[in-house]
Amino acid sequence: MATASIVFIGAMILLAGIVRGYSGFGFSMIAVISLSQVLPPAQVVPVILLLEIVASVSLLPQVWRQIDWHSLSWLSVGVILGTPAGVYLLATIPSRPMRMAIAILVMILAVSLLSGYTRKKMPGRTGTVATGIASGVLNGAATIGGPPVILFYFSSPAGVAVSRASLIAFFFGTDFFALAMCVCQGLMNIQTSIMGAACMVPMLIGVGAGSWLFKRTNIEGFRRKVLILLIVLSVLGLMRALYGS
Repeated sequence: MATASIVFIGAMILLAGIVRGYSGFGFSMIAVISLSQVLPPAQVVPVILLLEIVASVSLLPQVWRQIDWHSLSWLSVGVILGTPAGVYLLATIPSRPMRMAIAILVMILAVSLLSGYTRKKMPGRTGTVATGIASGVLNGAATIGGPPVILFYFSSPAGVAVSRASLIAFFFGTDFFALAMCVCQGLMNIQTSIMGAACMVPMLIGVGAGSWLFKRTNIEGFRRKVLILLIVLSVLGLMRALYGS
């Protein structure tokens, strides 16, 4: 791998870690969109899943008491149903359509949240399970299971602290499950393990910095900047999928 690619990967992992530590989400979306510019999605996804698990472990003790366990339980049911199908898609779909799907889905999420979409009450059991199924499919296929659940929480009456805490717990469970499915599909090997270990340093630095920022700055302003960044990365990812090699 060229030196420029290594520097690019390290910088994007650091940035994604800052976003993750601050908002509780965004790591996979930023990292997958960015790293897919230089590596095939099937190689990127297992690495990002491993890093997501480590990031969640580092944040869970800080947010444990704020987690909404009721909604998480029904989301988890849906994720268990949807993840195997997503991992199967990851192992069978060529990289170009996968890049296109990732870019379009992330763009839809970011635009939806920027538009200020909100609900007056939490969805019922059926809607919560359906959200979990959609998340499971996307998480297994491209480690972007966050979009449906991020929209689920941040468009709901739940406060920012509860939403952030619940997302951190959600990602820990779903990413652990998806990583196990990747191992079963033979997508996790020595090369991806070494790459994951090398990326942990910039990621943990970023997560620590983001957690520090969360306690000291306005989350709405920062979240808007994150969503704009996701839209830019989505456009770049879509252009590469359409016109790149």
